[in-house]
Amino acid sequence: MTAIYRGFDKNELDRQYKASETVPNMQGFIDQYISLSAIALDTLDNVTGIKFGPGAEEVLDLFPVPGVTDAPLFVFIHGGYWRMLSKNESSFMAPNLVSHGVAVAAVNYTLVPGSDIDQIVAECRRCIAWLYHNAEVHGIDPKRIYVGGSSAGGHLTGMIVAGGWQKKLGLPEDVVKGGLPMSGLLDMEPIVGCFVNEWMQMSMEDALRNSPDRNLPKIGCPLIVAVGGDETKEFRRQSKDFVALWKSKGWQAEYLECAGINHFNAPLELCKPDSEMARKLFAMIGL
Repeated sequence: MTAIYRGFDKNELDRQYKASETVPNMQGFIDQYISLSAIALDTLDNVTGIKFGPGAEEVLDLFPVPGVTDAPLFVFIHGGYWRMLSKNESSFMAPNLVSHGVAVAAVNYTLVPGSDIDQIVAECRRCIAWLYHNAEVHGIDPKRIYVGGSSAGGHLTGMIVAGGWQKKLGLPEDVVKGGLPMSGLLDMEPIVGCFVNEWMQMSMEDALRNSPDRNLPKIGCPLIVAVGGDETKEFRRQSKDFVALWKSKGWQAEYLECAGINHFNAPLELCKPDSEMARKLFAMIGL
């Protein structure tokens, strides 16, 4: 077959982005997301289903730090190739983070085919705006908002630390103080050519307009760009290239390859107080 991207033919490009084929049972990890998120909802103070935008799916769950009026906030954006999962499976890290004094927001957005990439990015940005403007009501310091996400959520994290959108929503350009994209799709060009575009239906123009590596801010916040050591070459390449690009602008970025970790349990590292990912996130927040 003909090479279509970086020497990959269509079959190999598909294989590089079929994360589900790198593990024996993807559902087992999703079941962990569900069960651990249920524990968070059962054991922590929380406010669920907060509306942050006009769409029916524009809601979030918030886990404040009890007794604290100015806690830093970690906003988590779920993955699922923009068509799966929700906020309901996305608060698994809250017990660990809240116990360390960090509030958590789990974000929902409208999945395809009910939306497209432009709408999803816009919804996640509206979420950041709502959290900033309503932070103090919920015991959050609006000057300490951090964002992370896995896979498609890593892409959306990249589009939040990107530039050119904050002013329209009444936000300072540096509204986000740090980012943690995990297994992020930070270069959207190959997504147009692989199986994911069967449901995304993106033109190349759509993809590049929503590609973090082509929408850099004027001033970049610190980043921890994480990926599992057991992921495909392309997922690791994406993270490495984005770190190099970010650092080439003189901004702070660290590539974190988690040994023995795959695409699906990478975000679960945030549940472990002593994991390298959690420790680096706490350090970035200043804890």
